[in-house]
Amino acid sequence: MGYDITRFHGEVDEELICPICSGVLEEPLQAPQCEHAFCKECIEEWVSRGQPSCPVDRHTMTASELQPVPRILRNLLARLSISCDNLLHGCTAVVKLDRLAAHREECPHNPKRPVACDKGCGLVIPKDELKDHNCVRELRSVVQSQQVRLNEIGIQLAEQKREINFLMEFFRSLRLNGTSIPSSIIETIEQDEVVRDKKQHKLMVYGRWANSLSRARVTRWGGMISTPDLMLQSMVRRALSESGCPAPVLQELMDNAHERRWPPGLSTLETRQSNRRYYEGFVCKRIPGKQAVVVMACDNPHMSDDMLLTLAWS
Repeated sequence: MGYDITRFHGEVDEELICPICSGVLEEPLQAPQCEHAFCKECIEEWVSRGQPSCPVDRHTMTASELQPVPRILRNLLARLSISCDNLLHGCTAVVKLDRLAAHREECPHNPKRPVACDKGCGLVIPKDELKDHNCVRELRSVVQSQQVRLNEIGIQLAEQKREINFLMEFFRSLRLNGTSIPSSIIETIEQDEVVRDKKQHKLMVYGRWANSLSRARVTRWGGMISTPDLMLQSMVRRALSESGCPAPVLQELMDNAHERRWPPGLSTLETRQSNRRYYEGFVCKRIPGKQAVVVMACDNPHMSDDMLLTLAWS
């Protein structure tokens, strides 16, 4: 669904209007042959309803054939001036369209702006939910979810320990019976045990740090940066370090900060756009004092594998 044209200051070219919703193009895509442009949500809904053709001239097309609009069209959209979403809540700001998402996050009139609870729990929640916020209830929920995850990790570790003990008993019985065990097998087992111990230690350290962070609720994901430059990487590293993030975990988080290391469901702009409906399912933790969150596997066992990394991403 496009932007309401009445929010714009100055003339809006008709080429920037979606033929389906009559709003200004939002996340535009174009038809492959005629190159008519539409809002992403509008055209995908049109095609999903069994209309395999352009709504303007009826040229045949499918959802997979839709393409991003040319850069010149994106630049024209970016330069439009638009009123803030929170005009009705008292914000009089007028910003360029390409800055709208960033302004929305910072807008003091935004009822969904994340704010820290000042009643004692320190959780970060949308501003309009503060009046109904119950610190005890929310903290109990956080503790319960962490306890469930810790119990799951404990069960997994116990199962691995049983498997190791079984193998050791098996090899011990072979030795007692005079059966020789190839040295390569013994070396492999020993190496696996060292790797397993290191992994378990990392999970324990990682879990303690994760539990020290307060839960955050992300209301908009427009600020996700998939290819951070060196300056931004330096800022992220410093923020993680100041939060008490252990060195091994910090390095893995930094390695995972670029989209080339992100899970399949988030690895490209196209997959991120198609999976946006799943973002609300992420449990996020706030980096203290920063407008930043981390998404960690231990907090998100309910998410599918293609939306998570082994450890975390920031």
